[in-house]
Amino acid sequence: MTPLIALRWWALNRRLSRIRLVVLDVDGVLTDGGLWFDPNGHVLKRFDVRDGLGIRLLQQEGLQLAFLSGGQGGATEVRARQLRISHCLIGIKDKPACLERLQRALAVTPAETAFIGDDLNDLAVRPVVGLLLAPSDACKPMRRGADAVLQRRGGQGAVRELAERILKARGAWQALAQNGWRDRND
Repeated sequence: MTPLIALRWWALNRRLSRIRLVVLDVDGVLTDGGLWFDPNGHVLKRFDVRDGLGIRLLQQEGLQLAFLSGGQGGATEVRARQLRISHCLIGIKDKPACLERLQRALAVTPAETAFIGDDLNDLAVRPVVGLLLAPSDACKPMRRGADAVLQRRGGQGAVRELAERILKARGAWQALAQNGWRDRND
């Protein structure tokens, strides 16, 4: 990590420690953005298992998580169920309006909300979030408009990287790194 990037993350730690809601775009963030189709025309997507554990760690820390996607397809809903994501919002055309409704429903402020996105439709949420983040392979306007750019690519650990940064900012990472993790969210 370059010194400039490290300094930017250090400055963001206070804001990261106050996050209560993490909202994730799906295609290009939880996946690499590619779409595979089976012979029957069903969409297949690849999700990174480490991102899944990062989500579970944040849930155990008490954070709310949501998927917010303009795309459609059953793979997203299946992954949301596996990860116990109760807010799986798909086929969304107006992401800022949808996100504001979710924030009101959860009584979460924009300052308490982090969003990871990779493309122009994700950049539109900037006015309604406290932290806007992008995976390293996000489109150039998204990377420029983000508060920080993650080192990992979408679908290849970007969500896990953010989870670790949030947990470090909250002082919860050290114990996990020393003792490991046991799923206690049953």
